[in-house]
Amino acid sequence: MKEDFERSLDSFLDYIRLKRTGSADTEDAYRRDIERFLVWLREEGIESFNDVTRENVSDYFTKLRSGEIGGTPLSNSSYARNLSSLKSFYRYLNRSEGIHANPVLQFHGTKNRRKLPEFLTFDQMETMLRCFDLHDPADIRDRCILETMYACGLRVSECAGLQIGKISLDGGYLTVLGKESKERMVPFYRRCGQLIDLYLREARPQFMKKTEEHGYLFVNQHGRPISSRAIQNICETAGERAGIPMHVHAHMIRHSFATHLLDNGADLRVVQELLGHENLTTTQIYTHVTQDRLRKVVDQAHPHAHK
Repeated sequence: MKEDFERSLDSFLDYIRLKRTGSADTEDAYRRDIERFLVWLREEGIESFNDVTRENVSDYFTKLRSGEIGGTPLSNSSYARNLSSLKSFYRYLNRSEGIHANPVLQFHGTKNRRKLPEFLTFDQMETMLRCFDLHDPADIRDRCILETMYACGLRVSECAGLQIGKISLDGGYLTVLGKESKERMVPFYRRCGQLIDLYLREARPQFMKKTEEHGYLFVNQHGRPISSRAIQNICETAGERAGIPMHVHAHMIRHSFATHLLDNGADLRVVQELLGHENLTTTQIYTHVTQDRLRKVVDQAHPHAHK
Protein backbone atom coordinates (compact mmCIF):
# COMPACT_ATOMS: atom_id res chain seq x y z
CA MET A 1 0.00 0.00 0.00
CA LYS A 2 1.35 3.40 -0.97
CA GLU A 3 1.75 5.64 2.08
CA ASP A 4 1.50 9.40 2.46
CA PHE A 5 5.08 10.11 3.52
CA GLU A 6 4.49 13.86 3.94
CA ARG A 7 1.53 13.31 6.22
CA SER A 8 3.59 10.99 8.42
CA LEU A 9 6.42 13.53 8.59
CA ASP A 10 4.03 16.38 9.50
CA SER A 11 2.41 14.21 12.19
CA PHE A 12 5.84 13.36 13.60
CA LEU A 13 6.84 17.04 13.75
CA ASP A 14 3.54 17.87 15.48
CA TYR A 15 4.35 15.13 18.00
CA ILE A 16 7.81 16.62 18.59
CA ARG A 17 6.30 20.07 19.17
CA LEU A 18 3.75 18.74 21.64
CA LYS A 19 6.45 16.91 23.59
CA ARG A 20 8.69 20.01 23.41
CA THR A 21 11.73 17.80 22.94
CA GLY A 22 13.74 20.39 21.04
CA SER A 23 14.07 23.93 19.74
CA ALA A 24 12.81 25.27 16.40
CA ASP A 25 16.32 24.69 15.02
CA THR A 26 16.15 21.03 16.12
CA GLU A 27 12.78 20.66 14.44
CA ASP A 28 14.20 22.12 11.21
CA ALA A 29 17.04 19.59 11.34
CA TYR A 30 14.57 16.72 11.78
CA ARG A 31 12.56 17.96 8.81
CA ARG A 32 15.60 18.32 6.53
CA ASP A 33 17.06 14.94 7.44
CA ILE A 34 13.82 13.01 7.10
CA GLU A 35 12.64 14.80 3.93
CA ARG A 36 15.91 13.83 2.23
CA PHE A 37 15.35 10.21 3.25
CA LEU A 38 11.76 10.27 1.96
CA VAL A 39 12.87 11.69 -1.40
CA TRP A 40 15.37 8.86 -1.70
CA LEU A 41 12.68 6.25 -0.88
CA ARG A 42 10.54 7.54 -3.76
CA GLU A 43 13.52 7.50 -6.13
CA GLU A 44 14.08 3.86 -5.16
CA GLY A 45 10.41 3.04 -5.81
CA ILE A 46 9.71 2.24 -2.16
CA GLU A 47 6.15 3.20 -1.26
CA SER A 48 5.74 1.87 2.29
CA PHE A 49 7.78 2.28 5.46
CA ASN A 50 7.25 -1.43 6.14
CA ASP A 51 9.05 -2.25 2.87
CA VAL A 52 12.28 -0.45 3.86
CA THR A 53 15.00 -3.00 4.67
CA ARG A 54 18.22 -2.75 6.63
CA GLU A 55 20.08 -3.08 3.31
CA ASN A 56 18.13 -0.10 1.93
CA VAL A 57 19.16 2.02 4.91
CA SER A 58 22.78 0.88 4.64
CA ASP A 59 22.81 1.85 0.95
CA TYR A 60 21.23 5.22 1.79
CA PHE A 61 23.81 6.09 4.44
CA THR A 62 26.70 4.93 2.25
CA LYS A 63 25.60 7.33 -0.49
CA LEU A 64 24.80 10.08 2.00
CA ARG A 65 28.19 9.86 3.71
CA SER A 66 30.06 9.85 0.39
CA GLY A 67 28.19 12.92 -0.88
CA GLU A 68 26.44 11.04 -3.68
CA ILE A 69 23.22 12.08 -1.93
CA GLY A 70 23.20 15.71 -0.85
CA GLY A 71 26.31 16.73 -2.76
CA THR A 72 28.61 17.04 0.27
CA PRO A 73 30.27 14.20 2.24
CA LEU A 74 28.98 13.92 5.81
CA SER A 75 31.17 14.40 8.86
CA ASN A 76 30.82 11.91 11.71
CA SER A 77 28.72 14.38 13.67
CA SER A 78 26.36 15.02 10.72
CA TYR A 79 26.01 11.29 10.16
CA ALA A 80 25.16 10.81 13.83
CA ARG A 81 22.51 13.54 13.64
CA ASN A 82 20.92 12.05 10.50
CA LEU A 83 20.86 8.62 12.10
CA SER A 84 19.32 10.03 15.27
CA SER A 85 16.62 11.78 13.21
CA LEU A 86 15.66 8.56 11.43
CA LYS A 87 15.69 6.55 14.67
CA SER A 88 13.35 9.06 16.31
CA PHE A 89 11.10 9.04 13.24
CA TYR A 90 10.87 5.25 13.13
CA ARG A 91 10.16 5.04 16.87
CA TYR A 92 7.24 7.37 16.24
CA LEU A 93 6.05 5.28 13.26
CA ASN A 94 6.23 2.09 15.35
CA ARG A 95 4.31 3.57 18.28
CA SER A 96 1.79 5.79 16.55
CA GLU A 97 1.25 4.71 12.95
CA GLY A 98 1.21 0.92 13.08
CA ILE A 99 4.49 0.46 11.21
CA HIS A 100 6.11 -2.83 12.23
CA ALA A 101 9.52 -2.56 10.56
CA ASN A 102 12.42 -0.63 12.09
CA PRO A 103 15.35 -0.95 9.68
CA VAL A 104 17.50 1.67 11.47
CA LEU A 105 17.43 -0.04 14.86
CA GLN A 106 20.77 -1.84 14.48
CA PHE A 107 22.73 1.14 13.16
CA HIS A 108 25.10 2.99 15.48
CA GLY A 109 26.80 6.37 15.30
CA THR A 110 30.56 6.53 14.90
CA LYS A 111 32.59 7.23 18.00
CA ASN A 112 34.17 10.62 17.63
CA ARG A 113 36.32 12.62 20.01
CA ARG A 114 34.30 15.61 21.04
CA LYS A 115 35.45 18.65 19.13
CA LEU A 116 36.55 21.54 21.29
CA PRO A 117 34.34 24.59 20.74
CA GLU A 118 35.70 27.46 18.66
CA PHE A 119 35.83 30.82 20.38
CA LEU A 120 37.12 34.35 19.89
CA THR A 121 39.78 35.94 22.06
CA PHE A 122 38.70 38.91 24.15
CA ASP A 123 40.51 41.29 21.78
CA GLN A 124 38.86 39.73 18.73
CA MET A 125 35.46 39.98 20.38
CA GLU A 126 36.00 43.65 21.22
CA THR A 127 37.24 44.42 17.70
CA MET A 128 34.13 42.85 16.24
CA LEU A 129 31.77 44.64 18.64
CA ARG A 130 33.33 48.02 17.85
CA CYS A 131 33.06 47.76 14.06
CA PHE A 132 29.48 49.13 13.99
CA ASP A 133 28.29 52.69 13.31
CA LEU A 134 26.07 53.63 16.24
CA HIS A 135 24.44 56.39 14.21
CA ASP A 136 22.86 53.86 11.84
CA PRO A 137 19.68 52.05 13.04
CA ALA A 138 20.62 48.70 11.45
CA ASP A 139 24.14 48.87 12.92
CA ILE A 140 22.74 49.76 16.35
CA ARG A 141 20.50 46.69 16.18
CA ASP A 142 23.28 44.39 14.95
CA ARG A 143 25.74 45.58 17.59
CA CYS A 144 23.04 45.18 20.24
CA ILE A 145 22.37 41.59 19.09
CA LEU A 146 26.03 40.61 19.30
CA GLU A 147 26.57 42.44 22.59
CA THR A 148 23.53 40.77 24.17
CA MET A 149 24.61 37.31 22.99
CA TYR A 150 28.10 37.87 24.36
CA ALA A 151 26.93 39.44 27.62
CA CYS A 152 24.48 36.63 28.37
CA GLY A 153 25.85 33.59 26.52
CA LEU A 154 22.67 33.16 24.48
CA ARG A 155 21.94 30.56 21.86
CA VAL A 156 20.94 32.11 18.54
CA SER A 157 17.34 30.88 18.91
CA GLU A 158 17.19 32.38 22.41
CA CYS A 159 18.37 35.73 21.10
CA ALA A 160 15.79 35.70 18.30
CA GLY A 161 13.04 34.88 20.81
CA LEU A 162 13.85 37.57 23.40
CA GLN A 163 10.79 39.50 24.61
CA ILE A 164 10.93 43.16 25.64
CA GLY A 165 8.81 42.40 28.68
CA LYS A 166 11.44 39.93 29.91
CA ILE A 167 14.20 42.55 30.09
CA SER A 168 14.89 44.69 33.16
CA LEU A 169 17.19 47.57 32.26
CA ASP A 170 17.07 48.89 35.82
CA GLY A 171 17.89 45.49 37.29
CA GLY A 172 20.41 44.60 34.61
CA TYR A 173 19.05 41.17 33.75
CA LEU A 174 16.88 39.36 31.23
CA THR A 175 14.81 36.20 31.33
CA VAL A 176 15.34 33.86 28.40
CA LEU A 177 13.36 30.86 27.19
CA GLY A 178 15.85 28.06 26.59
CA LYS A 179 15.64 24.44 25.53
CA GLU A 180 12.51 22.49 26.45
CA SER A 181 10.85 25.82 27.31
CA LYS A 182 12.95 26.25 30.45
CA GLU A 183 13.33 29.84 31.61
CA ARG A 184 16.51 31.17 33.16
CA MET A 185 17.49 34.61 34.39
CA VAL A 186 20.81 36.01 33.15
CA PRO A 187 22.40 39.29 34.27
CA PHE A 188 24.13 41.60 31.80
CA TYR A 189 26.81 44.25 32.28
CA ARG A 190 26.21 48.01 32.12
CA ARG A 191 27.40 48.56 28.54
CA CYS A 192 24.99 45.93 27.26
CA GLY A 193 22.11 47.61 29.08
CA GLN A 194 23.05 50.96 27.55
CA LEU A 195 23.03 49.44 24.06
CA ILE A 196 19.64 47.80 24.58
CA ASP A 197 18.30 51.16 25.76
CA LEU A 198 19.80 52.91 22.72
CA TYR A 199 18.31 50.31 20.39
CA LEU A 200 14.86 50.59 21.99
CA ARG A 201 14.88 54.39 21.78
CA GLU A 202 16.50 55.08 18.41
CA ALA A 203 16.58 51.98 16.20
CA ARG A 204 13.64 49.68 16.88
CA PRO A 205 10.99 52.44 16.45
CA GLN A 206 12.37 53.06 12.94
CA PHE A 207 11.64 49.44 11.98
CA MET A 208 8.25 49.29 13.72
CA LYS A 209 6.60 52.30 12.01
CA LYS A 210 4.25 50.18 9.89
CA THR A 211 4.07 47.08 12.08
CA GLU A 212 1.75 46.24 14.95
CA GLU A 213 3.58 45.69 18.26
CA HIS A 214 4.34 42.03 18.98
CA GLY A 215 6.76 42.28 21.90
CA TYR A 216 9.85 40.70 20.36
CA LEU A 217 13.02 42.66 21.08
CA PHE A 218 14.95 42.21 17.85
CA VAL A 219 13.19 42.87 14.55
CA ASN A 220 14.12 43.03 10.89
CA GLN A 221 13.77 46.04 8.60
CA HIS A 222 10.06 45.29 8.17
CA GLY A 223 9.37 45.17 11.91
CA ARG A 224 8.89 41.41 12.04
CA PRO A 225 10.73 39.28 14.64
CA ILE A 226 14.24 38.62 13.41
CA SER A 227 15.09 35.06 12.39
CA SER A 228 17.92 32.85 13.61
CA ARG A 229 19.28 32.77 10.06
CA ALA A 230 19.42 36.58 9.95
CA ILE A 231 21.38 36.62 13.21
CA GLN A 232 23.80 34.06 11.78
CA ASN A 233 24.33 36.35 8.79
CA ILE A 234 24.92 39.35 11.08
CA CYS A 235 27.62 37.40 12.95
CA GLU A 236 29.33 36.29 9.74
CA THR A 237 29.31 39.81 8.30
CA ALA A 238 30.61 41.33 11.54
CA GLY A 239 33.49 38.85 11.58
CA GLU A 240 34.42 39.77 8.03
CA ARG A 241 34.21 43.52 8.75
CA ALA A 242 36.44 43.10 11.79
CA GLY A 243 39.00 41.07 9.86
CA ILE A 244 38.62 37.99 12.07
CA PRO A 245 40.75 35.25 10.40
CA MET A 246 38.06 32.56 10.75
CA HIS A 247 34.42 32.00 9.91
CA VAL A 248 32.43 33.58 12.75
CA HIS A 249 29.19 31.80 13.61
CA ALA A 250 26.64 32.72 16.26
CA HIS A 251 27.44 29.83 18.60
CA MET A 252 31.07 30.96 18.64
CA ILE A 253 29.93 34.00 20.64
CA ARG A 254 28.30 31.75 23.24
CA HIS A 255 31.51 29.70 23.38
CA SER A 256 33.49 32.91 23.88
CA PHE A 257 31.22 33.98 26.74
CA ALA A 258 31.80 30.72 28.61
CA THR A 259 35.54 30.54 27.91
CA HIS A 260 36.19 34.13 28.96
CA LEU A 261 34.25 33.69 32.21
CA LEU A 262 36.21 30.55 33.13
CA ASP A 263 39.50 32.20 32.13
CA ASN A 264 38.74 34.96 34.61
CA GLY A 265 37.96 32.67 37.52
CA ALA A 266 34.19 32.06 37.29
CA ASP A 267 32.89 28.97 39.06
CA LEU A 268 32.00 26.14 36.67
CA ARG A 269 28.56 25.61 38.20
CA VAL A 270 27.73 29.30 37.84
CA VAL A 271 28.67 29.14 34.16
CA GLN A 272 26.51 26.01 33.85
CA GLU A 273 23.52 27.90 35.23
CA LEU A 274 24.15 30.94 33.01
CA LEU A 275 24.37 28.78 29.89
CA GLY A 276 21.27 26.78 30.80
CA HIS A 277 23.07 23.43 30.65
CA GLU A 278 21.19 20.61 32.34
CA ASN A 279 24.35 18.58 32.95
CA LEU A 280 27.66 19.86 34.30
CA THR A 281 29.55 17.59 31.89
CA THR A 282 28.27 19.71 29.00
CA THR A 283 29.82 22.81 30.57
CA GLN A 284 33.09 21.03 31.38
CA ILE A 285 34.07 21.06 27.70
CA TYR A 286 35.04 24.70 28.24
CA THR A 287 37.55 23.73 30.93
CA HIS A 288 39.22 21.57 28.28
CA VAL A 289 39.41 24.63 26.03
CA THR A 290 41.21 26.59 28.75
CA GLN A 291 43.55 23.67 29.57
CA ASP A 292 44.34 23.12 25.90
CA ARG A 293 45.25 26.78 25.40
CA LEU A 294 47.42 26.85 28.53
CA ARG A 295 49.25 23.75 27.32
CA LYS A 296 49.99 25.43 23.97
CA VAL A 297 51.36 28.51 25.74
CA VAL A 298 53.68 26.37 27.88
CA ASP A 299 54.82 24.34 24.87
CA GLN A 300 55.62 27.50 22.94
CA ALA A 301 57.17 29.61 25.71
CA HIS A 302 58.76 27.38 28.34
CA PRO A 303 62.55 27.04 27.77
CA HIS A 304 62.48 23.32 28.58
CA ALA A 305 59.53 22.53 26.30
CA HIS A 306 61.74 22.09 23.22
CA LYS A 307 64.48 20.05 24.84
